[in-house]
Amino acid sequence: MQIFQITKNFPPEEKFSLVDQIRRSSRSVCTNIVEAWRKRRYKAAFIAKLSDAEAEACETQVLIEFSDRCGYMASEESLQLDQTYD
Repeated sequence: MQIFQITKNFPPEEKFSLVDQIRRSSRSVCTNIVEAWRKRRYKAAFIAKLSDAEAEACETQVLIEFSDRCGYMASEESLQLDQTYD
């Protein structure tokens, strides 16, 4: 939700690129973890979904870095979010 709130203040020209990408990847982390939990009885499926969640978290971290370097979010904010995704 923090990413959703932060991206509300991004420039309009980023609405269909960076904003959409970072919102999608950050939401995907949660949904993949939930799917992994539902499939916990099946070790391979559980591990695969957790791996997907980790990949989406890494994508989100990269997009947070882009946002920081473009000046769309405060460095302290991006550092805190990066640490959360780690």
